[in-house]
Amino acid sequence: MFDTLARPRSAADQDLTTALAAAAAAIARLDEALENNPLRGAFLYRARLDAVRRQAAVDGMLIDPWHLAAMLEGLRVRAEARRDRLDRGSVIDAARHAFAQYQWLVCPDFDQEGAVRLAETHLAGFATPAETPLLAAARGLHAWLAAGNGGGAGPAPGDALGTRPPVRAALVRFWTRGKLLRTAVPLTGAAALRAETPFDWARWAPAFLGAVAAEAADGRQLLLDLERAWFGARTAVAGRRRDSHAAAAVDRLAAVPLLSATSLAGGLGIAVKNAIRLLEDFVEGGIAVEVTHRSRRRLFGLTAMAPLADAVRPPYRPEPGRGRGRPPGLVDDDDDRPGPPPPPPQLPPLTPVERRAFDYTAFEADMAQLDRVVRQTKRALDTLVRPTTETADPARQTADPSPPTAAPERSSSDEAAGATLPMPARGQIA
Repeated sequence: MFDTLARPRSAADQDLTTALAAAAAAIARLDEALENNPLRGAFLYRARLDAVRRQAAVDGMLIDPWHLAAMLEGLRVRAEARRDRLDRGSVIDAARHAFAQYQWLVCPDFDQEGAVRLAETHLAGFATPAETPLLAAARGLHAWLAAGNGGGAGPAPGDALGTRPPVRAALVRFWTRGKLLRTAVPLTGAAALRAETPFDWARWAPAFLGAVAAEAADGRQLLLDLERAWFGARTAVAGRRRDSHAAAAVDRLAAVPLLSATSLAGGLGIAVKNAIRLLEDFVEGGIAVEVTHRSRRRLFGLTAMAPLADAVRPPYRPEPGRGRGRPPGLVDDDDDRPGPPPPPPQLPPLTPVERRAFDYTAFEADMAQLDRVVRQTKRALDTLVRPTTETADPARQTADPSPPTAAPERSSSDEAAGATLPMPARGQIA
């Protein structure tokens, strides 16, 4: 027996034991801090945003968690003016990917729920009485990922085995069912799924446990920050009259991530106008922020939600005195397309010697032909419009029974020139 205890352990076993102890201690501290904490709802909201950010980063999508928060609240995401259209599209695609990951964690649909339950059953098969929940989860996750070689970021529910989103959601449920946590905190060990992390069990297991411990420590620090912001807001409204609802309003703002005037009025039993006046007083005093930039259906939060207000795009409002359409002469700063090319430089003037080098023989022949055509056309027009004796004196035309004088014969060149001209009837030329 003493020989077994004195037997030296390998370096891999020591790393695994150290990582296991650190993860268990970090999770225990977080669970104790969350027990009966009034800020649990606000904490879970922020913790899920951070979890999705970590997961998306491992999947190759760098996102802003506040963009995801804006999408969850149905708000428009502000695109940076310095980005071009392609980069803005990538930001929107990353936010959509993050929204899909958030749906897997919080509210999976029917098909996703089936995939998550399949992953739960897989993890439960490794939870034996002789195995700790942390090691059982690590072994189950390693076997799940090995079945699909790491999987992908957006699986089809029918091919869920080996993919990441179902097993991440199953891990959150595994912590609570194994009584490791009493709150469904999204601890998924996302850093262990990086491409550079070795996948053999001896080195991957300590990396996974270390990632879980780091996430638990970050969660506890986030809870402390939320409590600090809450206490600061309570201190800012201290000293008001006894029947003031300011302290209760601060408590409700701290307990939920975002709050509207209607919800605050219903919770405090006051009129909506009074709730709006109270929230606007908080905004002016630097206690709260308004994140929607709207005049109706506004949402408020404590100053910790200020990054969300920066990520939300304000609604379009018409400028006073401006008509419809784009103003004339307005330069689009976001359009990076190149302008029209500059005009080519002028050629230097030719010297007399260079001018003589040109051959004008064909040009002179064309000009002579043009002069001949012009003369023939003019002669034909003069013949057509020359007044005759009959048309000039109608009385003589009726008295003189002699036949009309025949028209002069035209040459072939005149016929060719006037072939295309219509001949007017007799009596139509004045």
